[in-house]
Amino acid sequence: MSGKGLVLGALGASLVFAAPAFGAQKNVELVKQITEAKNATAINFLEYRDGWRGKRTVMLVTGRFGLKSYDIDNPAKPQLLDELSAERLKLEGDPDVDFGPPDTSAPRSTFWQNEDMDVDQDRKLVLLSRDPRAYAGSTTREPGEPDPNGATNIAGVYIVDAKDPEALRLLAFQQLPTGHTTTCVNGCRALWSGGPAATTTQQANGWVGGRPIIVTDLSDPKRPRGYPLQPVDLFRRDGVTAYSHDVQVDDAGIAWVSGDGGTRGYWTDGVHYDPLDRRHRHATALKPIPYGGGGIGPEHTNDENGGFMHNAWRPIGKDAPRDERYRKGELLLMTEEDFGPATEACSKQGKFTIASIKGSLNGEAWKSTPTNKFRMPVVGSWSPYGQEGSRPAGQYTPLANFCSAHYFDVDGSTVTYAWYGEGTRLLDISDPANPRQFAYWRPDDGIVWASYLRDGYIYTADRTRGVDILRLTGGAKAARAAKREVTAPSPSAKQRAFIAAQASELIADPATAGLCFLPAT
Repeated sequence: MSGKGLVLGALGASLVFAAPAFGAQKNVELVKQITEAKNATAINFLEYRDGWRGKRTVMLVTGRFGLKSYDIDNPAKPQLLDELSAERLKLEGDPDVDFGPPDTSAPRSTFWQNEDMDVDQDRKLVLLSRDPRAYAGSTTREPGEPDPNGATNIAGVYIVDAKDPEALRLLAFQQLPTGHTTTCVNGCRALWSGGPAATTTQQANGWVGGRPIIVTDLSDPKRPRGYPLQPVDLFRRDGVTAYSHDVQVDDAGIAWVSGDGGTRGYWTDGVHYDPLDRRHRHATALKPIPYGGGGIGPEHTNDENGGFMHNAWRPIGKDAPRDERYRKGELLLMTEEDFGPATEACSKQGKFTIASIKGSLNGEAWKSTPTNKFRMPVVGSWSPYGQEGSRPAGQYTPLANFCSAHYFDVDGSTVTYAWYGEGTRLLDISDPANPRQFAYWRPDDGIVWASYLRDGYIYTADRTRGVDILRLTGGAKAARAAKREVTAPSPSAKQRAFIAAQASELIADPATAGLCFLPAT
C-alpha cells in the first residue's frame, strides 16, 4: 500500500499556477499519458535485479485489454514490454472479444475486472481476478446456464508468471464461485478472492447480499487449489452474508475485508485469541480469527447497513503518520463506494472516512444484528463536495453521478486518491480529524479508477485516458506547510459534456445496488 517516498520537485511558479489546457490541476503536472492503456482498471509494480543496471522497476497495468508490462526506469518514457491480451485470456466457450465501435468507450465482450491487481514480489507472479461479467457475462446467472449473450459467466483467478516481464506466461486458471478482486495473504501462499453480487442460485442458498471470500491455495502456482465449499467472511452485514468486495493486508498481517456492511479485519496466521470461540487457536487462511472493525453510521453513509466499504488501509508502526493513534493502529482508512444523485455528488455518501477501531476488538462486528447494531465511531472524513475545484451544484444529466471515493494509496501521511469523474486528489491526513487536499488532477476527459504514488510519481488508472503519469510540483510542499486546502476553478463546460456523455454509455449495475458501471447496451 505504501509507496517509496515523496519527491517534491522545486519547479517554477509558472508551472504550478498555469491554467491547464485540458482540465483543472493544482501542484501537480503531467509527465506522460499512455493512451494505449485505455480501459485500465488497476496498476501494480514488480522490482527486479538486472545485472549492471541494478534495480529495474516494471509497471503492470490491467484492464479490459488484459495485462500489459512496462519498463518505467524513466517514467517520462515508459516502454511497453509485453502483453497478455483479452484474446489470450479467453476460456473455452467465451464469446469473441468485442471492444465495440471505435467511437464508444463501452466495450461489449472483454476481460473483466481484476479491479485491485495483486502481485507476488518474491515469485514474480501476477494475479488476475476474473469477474463473472467478463466476456459479456452477468452476475445473476450460473456457469453453464443458458445465456442470451452466449457468455459462460465463469469467475476465478489467472496465475501469470512475470519472471521475465518481456515474456509474460499464463500458468494456470482456477475457477471459483467468486471473482472481482484477488489478494495475497500469508506471503501469497494463499489468495482471498471476493465479489461480486450473488447469482440467483447463490442468493437462494444463503449468499443473500453478495459473494463472500473464497480461498485458493497458491503453494504451487502451476496447480492452484480453490476451496469453494469453505467460504470466509460470512454474515458481514449485521448477520447477513453479503458482498465481500476487496482485501488489504496491513503491515501487522491483518487482512481487512471491505464490502457491504463495513470493513472487518482477520488474523490469517499465528496463534491468537478468538473472541467468538473465546479461546486461543491457530489462524489460517481458511479459518481466520476475527480481529476488529465494522460498519459506520448512516450520518456518514446515508444507509442503515454500515455502508458499502470498497477498500481500506490501516496505518501502523514506523511507516504510519506521526499521530500516536496511527502508530498504535487504532485508525482505519476506508472508501465507501456509493453514488448519490448527480446534483448531490458526494455530499451524503461515497466519502473517504477515518474511523477508530477501539471498541471493536472483541468480535463486536461479528455479533452485530439489525436490532443491535455495532458501528465504529468516525474520527474524520473528506469528499470533493463543496470544494473549489469540484463540480458545483447545478443541472446534470440524472445518471451523471460520477462522484464517489474509489481506490487510494497511502505513503506516510499522504493519501493519493481516485474519485471517478472528480479526478485524483492528494490528501494530507496528518490530522485524522481534518484531512486536507494539497494537490489534485482533474482532466476534462477522465474517469479515474485508481491512483498510486511510487518513487515520487503518481500513476492513475483511467478508463478513458489510459494511464497518466504525474509529478508533484513545489507548490505541493508549500500547501502542506500552510495547512490549508488548495483551490481551483469549477469544472469546464467540456467536462460537463463529457460526464453527460459517459452517463449515456454507462449505467450503474443494478445487481450491485448501483455500484460498478457497465455498458448501457
